Amino acid sequence: MAKKNKNKNPQGQVVDEKSVLAVFRQGARPLTQAEISRALQLYKRDRPVLRDVLHALLEKGRLIKTRGAYGLVDKMRLITGRLDVKRSGVGFVIPEDSRRKDLFVAEKDLGDAWDGDRVVAAVTRENRTKNNEGRIVRVLERGRKTLTARVSRHLGGGAYICRPTDPLLGFGLAMKAKVKLKPGQIVLVVPGERVESHLWEAEFKEVLGREDDLSVQEALVKATHQVPTHFPPDALDEAAALPAAPTRQDFEGRRDLRKLDFVTIDGATARDFDDAIFVERRGKGYRLWVAIADVSHYVRPGSALDAEAYERGNSYYFPLSVEPMFPEKLSNGLCSLNPDVPRLVMAVSIDFSARGEPAEAEYFPGVIHSKARLTYDQVKLAVLDKQPEEREKIAHVVPMLEVAEELARKIKSRRSERGSLDFDLPEADVRTDEQGRIVELRARERHFAHQLIEEFMVAANEAVARFLESAGPGCLYRIHPRPDAEKLERLGKILVRTSPELKLPARPGPKDLQALLVKAEETDWSFLVNRLLLRSMMQAQYSPENEGHYGLASESYCHFTSPIRRYADLVVHRLLKSALGDGRQPVPNRKRLRDAADQVNARERRSVNAEREINRRAAALYLREHEGELFKGLISSVTDYGFRVELLGGLTEGTVRLSTLNDDYYAYWRDREILVGERTGRMFRLGQEVEVVLEEVRLDILEVDLRLSGNAAKR
Repeated sequence: MAKKNKNKNPQGQVVDEKSVLAVFRQGARPLTQAEISRALQLYKRDRPVLRDVLHALLEKGRLIKTRGAYGLVDKMRLITGRLDVKRSGVGFVIPEDSRRKDLFVAEKDLGDAWDGDRVVAAVTRENRTKNNEGRIVRVLERGRKTLTARVSRHLGGGAYICRPTDPLLGFGLAMKAKVKLKPGQIVLVVPGERVESHLWEAEFKEVLGREDDLSVQEALVKATHQVPTHFPPDALDEAAALPAAPTRQDFEGRRDLRKLDFVTIDGATARDFDDAIFVERRGKGYRLWVAIADVSHYVRPGSALDAEAYERGNSYYFPLSVEPMFPEKLSNGLCSLNPDVPRLVMAVSIDFSARGEPAEAEYFPGVIHSKARLTYDQVKLAVLDKQPEEREKIAHVVPMLEVAEELARKIKSRRSERGSLDFDLPEADVRTDEQGRIVELRARERHFAHQLIEEFMVAANEAVARFLESAGPGCLYRIHPRPDAEKLERLGKILVRTSPELKLPARPGPKDLQALLVKAEETDWSFLVNRLLLRSMMQAQYSPENEGHYGLASESYCHFTSPIRRYADLVVHRLLKSALGDGRQPVPNRKRLRDAADQVNARERRSVNAEREINRRAAALYLREHEGELFKGLISSVTDYGFRVELLGGLTEGTVRLSTLNDDYYAYWRDREILVGERTGRMFRLGQEVEVVLEEVRLDILEVDLRLSGNAAKR
């Protein structure tokens, strides 16, 4: 690599990346090295420097080399980005320039690229409505420096054949190890050069353990998705130097809220508490106080702690462990709103009318003294179910919580009126024994105690976004674009053919979709409507430009309420402090906000993918112990080769293949999402309940094979 690559020839011409790129921008075609040298008027002795500069620009993806010439990526219908490979084998290049659309890449056009690689792709076909199409022309950087692999067989002499544990990597690995390995063990390797079309060299690093161990599955998922598991020494040193508790000096310039009955409400196993609430009546209306841990007081921009948090982007949650965004001293201590100790916060107080409509709001740094660390189930039993024993345990805060419930229900009602969409997706609750083996896997219970906190957090996030939008320093918004128009149109056609009363208007808004969900709730089509509507939704993301949040039907929304576990919230805290006149907070310009948005969006994708994979692996481990047993499930998707069935309350899926149905020949009606028997007229459709036998769990490819039970097959 060129070390900044700033060298001058005797005529004073600078030879660096900037000057070389300027030559390309002035030209109208790709250039050879000799042509670049002449344009810069370089001497022969300058050529090694020029080669270093060109190499650096190739590595960064700014230039591409074709047939001896170099061309600007931006001018050659080329896109630089990360490759996201799907289970079907196709891929999408997520452009580094977030203004560009994702690029579809067919399996045959992936070349040597792997899922997660940084690549250069050529646009081969432009489409007006769908994604443009392309092919990979170069791998700039491997997304994975290490791979986890399953030992397949011993070749003798310390040589082994392995397979990557990631089903998206369909090749073998040849490696040597000095330790004796057994088939089925999971190992960590460093990939090397390609030997054959489906075989790569690998260097053995360590044994992770048995594949039926949940902790090993967590380790391989963390390695696959490059989840950081250790903090660098300088970040740990900074954390260690922080005080054990806030000092009196820290209280200066803060509003003292320690007499207010703030409480935290979280899950029973939570260890970091970054939000606390207090609600009081104000005449006929209410005042909501939301206090959020003031992480920005301790984590300064440019510090080692800040750099590591930026790199991580968020915390990562697994069944047996957490990889936090900050070291434990911050996340579980100084910045956790633990009960009965003073804690620094950024607070929002919002007045609400008797109908639950927001009015005036205030924003300020404060100090609180939480009066109770409550769990969702405690609040349910004491406030919702009014159980005397539970009410007695938290009697000092029950009156406040009852006012809070009253306000939360009114806020929810107002949010529903404007068309906010609520998809209640199952969340895995993995129960293990002392040996770490999974003994139960079920959907986590949700009730209004969860909703109460969510309503207050949404209200606070909206208030802060509105304030920052008007105050001027900018904001890192949480945006949610309109649904995919083509998918909504397809949903409308399916609904018309299946249940005409569920008809959608031509360009449905949030209220239309919410009305559809309500109308479908008590019908046989509820599952179909929810699933297809969910599939039509775009992914929420962060952006310095406010495009609104479609799903919440919110004109202005941000994330402010979890700075311990989301870097985006920390950015918003700093912007809020700046807007309130805190001169110690540097205001990021639009480019830095854009860079921060791109970073946290990428890290959020990594987090979501890692958590989805460990949940699928946990489900597979659990189901392996139940092969041959009967399960009831709902058909979640229908294809021309069979249908997928949701099991365990929607926590995982299995496949019933057409080849296992021997009572008829089945035709796939794509426009109605159904399979129909040609002789019997028997149908399989989205949302239909079926009884299946669990045939086999294939942990190597994360597939669950099912067949219809004998009873179901006779219907």
